[in-house]
Amino acid sequence: MGIPIYQVDAFTNTPFAGNPAAVCMLEGPVDPAWMQKVAQEMNLSETAFLWREPEGYRLRWFTPTVEVDLCGHATLAAAHILWEAGYLLGGETARFHTRSGLLTASKRDEWIELDFPATPDEPVDAVPGLAEALGVSPVYVGKNRFDYVVEVASEAEVRAANPDFVALSRLPVRGVIVTAPATSGGYDFVSRFFAPGAGVQEDPVTGSAHCCLAPFWQRRLGKAQFLAYQASPRGGVLRVRLAGDRVILGGQAVTVLRGLLV
Repeated sequence: MGIPIYQVDAFTNTPFAGNPAAVCMLEGPVDPAWMQKVAQEMNLSETAFLWREPEGYRLRWFTPTVEVDLCGHATLAAAHILWEAGYLLGGETARFHTRSGLLTASKRDEWIELDFPATPDEPVDAVPGLAEALGVSPVYVGKNRFDYVVEVASEAEVRAANPDFVALSRLPVRGVIVTAPATSGGYDFVSRFFAPGAGVQEDPVTGSAHCCLAPFWQRRLGKAQFLAYQASPRGGVLRVRLAGDRVILGGQAVTVLRGLLV
């Protein structure tokens, strides 16, 4: 009998769009080195590993190269599998114990809502070479506990960004969010996320980035609820709501692969 593993496209209701994540269902704790090897084998931006604990599930996230402290799309994928595969009933709340504390997920019709901590940024001077590596002209640069956030003047500039990933990977940054007000699709803002230093050149849809973007755009737009679009080649839609020091991320997900690790 093998170990169940799934591949889920998150922040989309269409297969082969959104952000793919692997979800590995374990019977209990395993060697982190083994989890890292599985993440390398899956070769997706994130692989989620979870196992049942008395008050919910332990959840850990790995890129192909490192373990990370917070990941939105792989949490969405994990919650989706818990309900779809019958680990939880539809009306139950998913409770995840993580390196970022307790995270919860709830079903809202065809959408899943994640309750995450807000990670607001503070203005900083750009690390030398950042703008050049991104190939953009920042109007603002900030940083939170994880990443830089770079605001540019237009949605078109976000979409046209063509980073030098080799140069970007050499900078002392985990990841960089590039964002601007939206001018299309009825969205409030658009973004992209680059993290070559963590083994991910461009993340298709990044839930954790929106824990920063919610307070960021609340300050600029004077509202606390947004419809956001991450403008990667795969693209993804998020409902984002700021609730005090928490951010509610809404997304959809679809399973594209089911299998067993031998």
